[in-house]
Amino acid sequence: MDTQLELKINASAEEVPALSLWQQIKEDWIAHGRDWTKPGFRAVAIQRFGVWRMKIQPKLLRAPFSILYRMLFRKVRNTYGIELPYTVQLGRRVIIEHQGAIVIHGNCLIGDDCIIRQGVTLGNRYLNRPFDAPNLGKRVNVGAGAKIFGNVTIGDGANIGANAVVLCDVPVRATAVGIPAKIINVKRGELD
Repeated sequence: MDTQLELKINASAEEVPALSLWQQIKEDWIAHGRDWTKPGFRAVAIQRFGVWRMKIQPKLLRAPFSILYRMLFRKVRNTYGIELPYTVQLGRRVIIEHQGAIVIHGNCLIGDDCIIRQGVTLGNRYLNRPFDAPNLGKRVNVGAGAKIFGNVTIGDGANIGANAVVLCDVPVRATAVGIPAKIINVKRGELD
């Protein structure tokens, strides 16, 4: 019995089977405090639905799901102010803590267990490089009003302070604050 548990813990990401749409939504629901009325949960669930519907083949069968997705995406964007397109590579258990003025670039990569608060923008920095987008590692905590621009990487376990403007990479377990953001603290040791 212990060997099976040990094998599950030591399995790499490639060996872990992909979760179904409903398993992902249930996991997100639990991460959002088991409250389906939270705007953050609704935005994440609709993003997951948008990713799922792209797997439907042929396109003719996908069309009604695409229409539904677009309606739901616009409803969340216009009602709650959360713009989270299906093209974002969203990790597991990502929490959108509060609603309002959250804009996430379609090419962003957001790792597992990240927290994003109100007023956050993850976007491109230069008009001539429209596909540059931030990459957040696992367990990144993004404070209210923070802006992360361009092709930057935020390391695992990093903290981005409220209203910080991040224009360069942030190391693992570091804290970045200010305009433009400066690294003020790097915690040593292993990640949880």
